[in-house]
Amino acid sequence: MAKLNHCFFFFFFFFVLLISSCEGALASKVDTVRVGVILDLNSSVGRIAQRYISMALSHFYAVNNHFRTNLTLVTRDSQNDVVVASFGSVRALDLMKNEKVHAIIGPQRSEEAQFLIDLGRKTNVPIISFSATSPSLSPTKNEFFIRTAHDDSCQVKAIADILKSYGWMELILIYEDTNYGNGLIPYLTDALREVNARVLHRCVISPGSGDSEIRMKLKSLKENYAQTRIFLVHMTASVGSKLFLQAKKSGIMDEGYAWIVTEGLSSLLDPVHSKAINSMEGVLGLRPFIPFSSRKVQVSKLKSSIKGQNLFGLWAYDTVWAVATAVEKSGMAHSGFVTLNTGENEVDIAALGTFKDGRKLLNALLNTTFDGVSGEFHLVKGQLQPSTFEIFNVVGKHERIIGYWTQTKGLRRDLNDNGNKAVNSKLKNPVWPGDNTINQPNNKLRIGIPVRNAFTEFINVENETDVNGGPKISGFSYEVFMAVLEVLEFPLPHEFIHFGENGTMAGTYDELLYKIKYQEYDAVVGDTAIVANRSTYVDFTLPYSESGVSMVVLVKDNEKKDFWIFLKPLSLDLWLTTGLVFILIGLVIWVLEHRINTEFRGPPEHQLGTIFWFSFSTLVFAHREKLVNNLSKFVLIIWIFVVLILTQSYTASLASMLTVKQLRPLFDDVQEIRKHGYFVGYQNNSFVKDLLLNQLRFSEDKLRPYNTPEEYNVALSKGEVAAIFDGIPYIKLFLNKYCSNFTIIGPIYKTEGLGFAFQQGSPLVPYMSRAILKVTEDKDKMEAIKRKTFRSKPTCEDKSATISSGSNLSVYSFGGLFIITGVASISALLLHLFNFIRSHWPVLNDHHLHSERSFLAKIVDLIKHFDKKDHSSYHFNRSESTVYSAQNLEANFVASVPNHIADVQNHSRTSSEGGEDNDTSIDTLHTS
Repeated sequence: MAKLNHCFFFFFFFFVLLISSCEGALASKVDTVRVGVILDLNSSVGRIAQRYISMALSHFYAVNNHFRTNLTLVTRDSQNDVVVASFGSVRALDLMKNEKVHAIIGPQRSEEAQFLIDLGRKTNVPIISFSATSPSLSPTKNEFFIRTAHDDSCQVKAIADILKSYGWMELILIYEDTNYGNGLIPYLTDALREVNARVLHRCVISPGSGDSEIRMKLKSLKENYAQTRIFLVHMTASVGSKLFLQAKKSGIMDEGYAWIVTEGLSSLLDPVHSKAINSMEGVLGLRPFIPFSSRKVQVSKLKSSIKGQNLFGLWAYDTVWAVATAVEKSGMAHSGFVTLNTGENEVDIAALGTFKDGRKLLNALLNTTFDGVSGEFHLVKGQLQPSTFEIFNVVGKHERIIGYWTQTKGLRRDLNDNGNKAVNSKLKNPVWPGDNTINQPNNKLRIGIPVRNAFTEFINVENETDVNGGPKISGFSYEVFMAVLEVLEFPLPHEFIHFGENGTMAGTYDELLYKIKYQEYDAVVGDTAIVANRSTYVDFTLPYSESGVSMVVLVKDNEKKDFWIFLKPLSLDLWLTTGLVFILIGLVIWVLEHRINTEFRGPPEHQLGTIFWFSFSTLVFAHREKLVNNLSKFVLIIWIFVVLILTQSYTASLASMLTVKQLRPLFDDVQEIRKHGYFVGYQNNSFVKDLLLNQLRFSEDKLRPYNTPEEYNVALSKGEVAAIFDGIPYIKLFLNKYCSNFTIIGPIYKTEGLGFAFQQGSPLVPYMSRAILKVTEDKDKMEAIKRKTFRSKPTCEDKSATISSGSNLSVYSFGGLFIITGVASISALLLHLFNFIRSHWPVLNDHHLHSERSFLAKIVDLIKHFDKKDHSSYHFNRSESTVYSAQNLEANFVASVPNHIADVQNHSRTSSEGGEDNDTSIDTLHTS
């Protein structure tokens, strides 16, 4: 039995030795891969990251104990020194040359990264940073650079949406003067421009700045930008902690201020020590949203061993997992450097050689994906891509999540869409600095209000007090402004500052607007006209009232007991033109009818009378002459149509003059007033004076200023001025009271109307303009405002009177008719003359074949032929031919006898001499 026990013990001991030797053999098969780590171990971020890296390495191989590779981390402390971190022989170069690392995790800061990135590109060593987030470092432009974190530029749209949601259109930007701080500014300003926000001032703080220097800069901001209470901070934790401590002491962390911090500060769950946390009450921040995962739970169980947590630590944890996974996938246990130079100089870059499997490891890293503690680890273009940000509010020493931001939905109260979507699109109510939970901090708008005692329907500062204890303000412009604020996308805190007192303005409207230019006011609300020269120093919103400048003049009764009134309907030029056309028509008809119509023949005085009688008798359609020429009929039809229109127009105009009371303006246009040197009036302190001087060319000594509608009435009624020039809204208000005695006359001089004025470049202008459009397009709301502010009604004494411009019917009114008549008449006349000449010109040439006749003599003969009646024409009928034969036969015979007798006598003498018989001549006479 004892021997048996000894044998059993021997075999058990042998088995243990065998197992141990097997484990040693297996262990000897695990290949070690060296990876460098560069951190600033003097910073809280560096220290926390180092702990996360060690924990990640332990967790990874506890889960993946079957892997054939094992990472060995070689850590170097950058000591917050850029040169040592990136160029020191005992740091990065030492890691590559002496330690033969396959990859480097780090550096911690963006400004340290550029040299190390260049070094990795030359040696094919991947540089993996979890905290160098400056957009100036681009993985797409640096082949061997991988960022296992988010680019800072991915947060700018979320920041812009937060500013827009609270209506913060103007802010002060505070950032540190480093590559990290400066790299984000171009992207941030572009995002702010998209929401019409602007940075009023940039405050740059050096990382080495002491407390006194920071305090002096904050004091300067408080004094020089007192109206701007919104601050955006982009800093690392080390600089940001100093800033907030001094901001608390400077009094700009009190009630009425608002602070937003970017991801650099927000990513720290315990960002700074307790003193700084106490100074950040009410601060808003945003950081990438970290979804729940099992590995995060595993890490949280060990958080007691890590003092402080931050997002950079989680990214560092996932970075180690990614590198370990990629090394195992790429199978580069025995890979190493191909040395190009064997120099002994530790800082000789050429002596490093290149990592022969560097690209293989790089590709493995880029294709590595897993569910990490910071979310899904998936590299896009060499870096992580965030999808959601969470927005928190510092309350005491803790943080309260008040909403989220996603690229697709923007700001959300909850990530789930349950409930009211309108409510879910707004953030939860935060606690503002100064433990303020009611009044949202904002830049209070200083709005100038003109104080005046005239045209108070537009703007009126009353002696009564409002609910807030200040003077009560009313009027059309004020009511429109308040209606605009109701539909504005965000609240707009403001205060009204009165420009003047006791009903008297402290200057002109131009001087009021200059207050904006000199930054005494932020805006002006009142009946401010939009004029080109004013737009050079302020920005106007869209107009909320109609535009234009015109003149109002006195009207007089145009009803006169004048027996020449029947001449008034037509102007002198129309009378003369009509008379000339009457004569022309008569002449044309005579020419067309003279040769074929006996009614247009006879002695010259008879024919002349016929011309005038026929044309003027058509006026009353009393012409009795029958026309036989078709061209004459064509001309007469057109002329009768013209006469009909003329007579009807004349009758209507005369009837109106005799039956309706006519009010005629004393002056018809500006030229008449300026030509005679009359005085004109305008509204005091308005832009109309410049219009009269520069555009209408009035002399300044002919201008008289007035203030009230009552003064307008007196000046026009007593003849102090010939006209009053003012904006259309004011003239309409004036005519509401005195519409029976005055009227608007002349052209309307274009202006852009009334609008609200803001500082040039103000981001509020587009928002206010869109709100004005909403209000003005709401007809019911505008009518309600007008009924409330313009209570007076027209008080015309005689509403049956009509305003006559004094212009009677002119040639221009009937120009088209006269042109048609003229063309038709001349065409018919030319056609008739052409036919006549064509038919008679060859006869003249044959008749004078054997005689040389001049052209003038031929024309005279042609005229004589024209005066003869055309018996061959078929235009006259049988009865007319019979009448002609019966009545004129005797007269023709008597007229022809003397001629025949003379011919016979001449023939007899010729025959006697020639011995010829006289009987033939006598027979000829009898035949005749």
